[in-house]
Amino acid sequence: MPQRPFVHLHCHTHYSLLDGASRIPELVDLVKAQGMNACAMTDHGNLFGAIEFYSTCKEKGINPVVGYEAYVAPGKRTEREAKKRGEAGFHLTLLAKNTAGFKNLVKMASIAYLDGYYYIPRIDKELLQAHSDGLICLSGCASSEFSEFILKEEMDEAKELAGWFAKIFGKNFYVEIQNNGLDIQKRCAEGAIDIANQLGLPLVATSDAHYLRQGDHFAHDVLLCINTKRLIKDENRMRYGSDQFYVRPPEEMYGLFPGHEDAVKRSQEIADGVDIQLDFKKRHFPVFTPPKGKKADDYLRE
Repeated sequence: MPQRPFVHLHCHTHYSLLDGASRIPELVDLVKAQGMNACAMTDHGNLFGAIEFYSTCKEKGINPVVGYEAYVAPGKRTEREAKKRGEAGFHLTLLAKNTAGFKNLVKMASIAYLDGYYYIPRIDKELLQAHSDGLICLSGCASSEFSEFILKEEMDEAKELAGWFAKIFGKNFYVEIQNNGLDIQKRCAEGAIDIANQLGLPLVATSDAHYLRQGDHFAHDVLLCINTKRLIKDENRMRYGSDQFYVRPPEEMYGLFPGHEDAVKRSQEIADGVDIQLDFKKRHFPVFTPPKGKKADDYLRE
């Protein structure tokens, strides 16, 4: 472990389809080579890579922090009022602390597709309240509801929202700050730090890693073009605005947050509290009751 510990708690793999360029085996190898003993997976709106990630981490002696970057509907998940994708859901970082938390993530991710899908698979605050057991919640990136309030200078609303999360998740809620070289993140962090201080909430620094190394920036940019059906030469296309969204070593993270070294170190403390145990030897058959008067075998044939 490095002298100053850090763990990536906001990390996208290639299961963040056409927006993540880190393959799981290479990601796990890299964090281990950088001296880290744990890593999180937080893909956009899905847990497609959860079992591969968990198994790879266990095999290589890394503690797997299985999570996902949820899309949270502005109102109820069943409402269909947004006019475009960007208005359909806010980002929120959710991590499983234990096996119960993992099951709650699976439950919500499934409901997001079955009930909440509108542009993107969405959950809502009602689901968060019902399935908060065993979960760690980080307030999210610049595309979170918390950050949007800050960017609009609606600080009372941001404070009220942070208070709501703290009430639901208790000591497992953290105010997330990021620095990938973007001005928007700096503005979010300033407001977030102020609110965290006012409410006595803990800060945690994350990296929002979408590719392994800084040199992978161009390949990731090409992925985004495929995703959005645009050309590299298009001026007004979606782009990340810097080449800093990579899996940084711990020392670089400390350099990015002067005065907030505790927020960087806290990532390690959070990861140390994670213990997910999945049993792949047991068979988990769903319970199914056939209609009244019918035997299971006969109903299956029917």
